[in-house]
Amino acid sequence: MPQPPTDPATPPGAVHRLVDTPGGRIHLVEQGTGPLVLLVHGFPESWYSWRHQLPALAAAGYRGAAIDVRGYGRSAKPAATDAYRMLAHVADNTAVVHALGEETATVVGHDWGSPIAANSALLRPDVFTAVGLLSVPYAPRGENRPTDGFARIGGDEEFYVSYFQTPGRAEAEIERDVRGWLTGFYTGLTGGTLTPEEHGRLFFVPPGARLADRFPTGPLPAWLTEADLDVYSGEFERSGLTGALNRYRNVDRDWEDLAAWHGAPITQPSLFIGGSLDASTTWMADAIDAYPATLPGLSAAHILEGCGHWIQQERPDEVNRLLTQWLDGLR
Repeated sequence: MPQPPTDPATPPGAVHRLVDTPGGRIHLVEQGTGPLVLLVHGFPESWYSWRHQLPALAAAGYRGAAIDVRGYGRSAKPAATDAYRMLAHVADNTAVVHALGEETATVVGHDWGSPIAANSALLRPDVFTAVGLLSVPYAPRGENRPTDGFARIGGDEEFYVSYFQTPGRAEAEIERDVRGWLTGFYTGLTGGTLTPEEHGRLFFVPPGARLADRFPTGPLPAWLTEADLDVYSGEFERSGLTGALNRYRNVDRDWEDLAAWHGAPITQPSLFIGGSLDASTTWMADAIDAYPATLPGLSAAHILEGCGHWIQQERPDEVNRLLTQWLDGLR
């Protein structure tokens, strides 16, 4: 497909592409030549979350391809909620690899992109020969329906994943001020912005309140500029938030779809990088402890001290070094 116009946010030397997949078009930005590394972002982000990694991968002799996950940015946005089930994301990733003329790739994901990457490796080991996970640890399918567990977490308050379940509810909060909401969310999940107690409360909504009511105010974190916010908010102003939020609305459907892989380990070579001040790392410490059984091919698990959730943007140099060293070791 013809390339979308290049914008000032694009790293020098990178190019935009639109590729056709059975589920609809996927927009991506790629840079470099060599073994393919597919980069999968999380919520609420875009390909732009990997802007620091694309040049580093290219310089190290790799072909980095950062996608807009379906529902985001310039990629397809199906109307049906169940179009955002995990199986659809795995199919998209597989189709992108083939559309780029490759048979195999390493897949690396952050936030929601981490379980998408993990399940891509789990379901299609023939295509995804290694997997890197950032911020969210791998946890195999569990015994209990996810929404039942989330409903019990908050007590009198509502866990954010439960808050996101009803179509239109979170959209009504976010879309009234996309830039302001993103600013608070990005800032709140940055390492060191909040006390541990404040950080934990950020994920819970009191009765009658909004998620944003506990977002911090004040200066932007060092990793986030007004120009970065222009990119992120501009994408969501155009696309809306429904496609992005529909990922959360499929957690039970994923649990049903993946029953055949209950408790299954990922055996390919793997890497984990987390932040010491990220709730994903601390709340899922048991999942990290279980890596000898669940990720038997793990090369290393790194916890970056003082780092929050936006790991490849907060600490790009460290992440680039760890990622390229790991990739070099796979050759």
